[in-house]
Amino acid sequence: GSISLFSVITIILGCLKIGYFVGFSECLSATEGVFPITHAVHTLLQVYFLWGHAQDIIQSFKTLERFGVIHSVFTNLLLWANSVLNESKHQLNEHKERLITLGFGNITIDLDDHAPDCNCTLPTLCSAVSQAIYYLYPFNIEYQILASTMLYVLWKNIGRKVDSHQHPKMQFKFNGVMVGSVLGLTALATTIGVVVVYMIRIGRSKTKSESALIMFYLYAIVLLMFMGAAGLVGIRIYRTNEKSLDESKNPARKLDADLLVGTASGSWLISWGSILATLCAEDCPPYTWYNLPYSILVIVEKYIQNLFIIESIHQEPENLSDDIRTLRVVTVCNGNTISLASSCLKSGGVAGEEVSQGITKRKVLKNIAAFLFLCNISIWGGTPAFGCRPEYDTGLEEIVFGFEPWIIVVNLAMPFSIFYRMHAAASLFEVYCKI
Repeated sequence: GSISLFSVITIILGCLKIGYFVGFSECLSATEGVFPITHAVHTLLQVYFLWGHAQDIIQSFKTLERFGVIHSVFTNLLLWANSVLNESKHQLNEHKERLITLGFGNITIDLDDHAPDCNCTLPTLCSAVSQAIYYLYPFNIEYQILASTMLYVLWKNIGRKVDSHQHPKMQFKFNGVMVGSVLGLTALATTIGVVVVYMIRIGRSKTKSESALIMFYLYAIVLLMFMGAAGLVGIRIYRTNEKSLDESKNPARKLDADLLVGTASGSWLISWGSILATLCAEDCPPYTWYNLPYSILVIVEKYIQNLFIIESIHQEPENLSDDIRTLRVVTVCNGNTISLASSCLKSGGVAGEEVSQGITKRKVLKNIAAFLFLCNISIWGGTPAFGCRPEYDTGLEEIVFGFEPWIIVVNLAMPFSIFYRMHAAASLFEVYCKI
């Protein structure tokens, strides 16, 4: 479903690029118009292939299939790098202007709008298309990463032997998660409000920009602290559980864990860069000190959340429902003589208490999974995907590391951070259904 959504937006982006080419056709190469058409056809065929064959285990022509699939993986990675470069060119001027507004006058790089050398035949349309392209690039980048991941899984599965064991289907039930849902929806609504205010105030003046950055950091610090605390509670419940872990070989489960750890490294890289910039800079504006606890919490929260998800997916499935266990206790007690009634009631009471505790733990875990799911959705869609990116706007990292190096690092790492939130949300949904 997610790859279909992102592919549709990628095709819309290609249509906008075609419109941009038509407006500047006098001075643009014909490849500028041919490429988005070819890319759209490639996207349609690839999504059709993934929908029909993503779960196939190829057993014939394995050498040819391995070559073709791994070629597709690197093709998508090349398209991803191209999208990152194009997005960077669109962002440079905007972020230079924001940094100048914040008072970083020593950034003396000339502004370059990367516009063609001729005038657009429809100036209003070209301006609108250029603005729309800027907001659609993140979805195109996510599509390339997701397609590469799915194709890589298909490549790993070529020639693999699969057992006939059928895993139970997950069932989604919305019951007993009122607290987690309310808190998660509150976080989602607040995130949207913070993003709107941030986008309105950032770059307008020095005072407004500083207040927007402080507002973002304070809200993000509070949200990350709640998410980390929820994850710690969930880990604590699992650690006190006497049930054995499922250590059987499961390629899908291993891939989920590897993706969580691998994609989290993107934001870890940005956070460590921000921490070093704050500690090593000779002069720090006041708002940058809010960046220090924020960057530390980003590292800690993702570590805790990864532990919670990995512990959850390694839990043994319940063999018997709580209702069946309670029914067996009652049946055995009713079937015994009167002389054993007191001992039956006592053992039945102990068993009933254990069952009650088990139900309570499951409800707490479900609320934690629901809360973290909604929080990851809000962070994924609310902040980096739609332009709320303080990593560009603080200015301190650009002074310490240089403008171009830091922008390149952020543009390479940010897509993985966005993908992490999307994958974490999907994993938490599976955890919720499994509990």
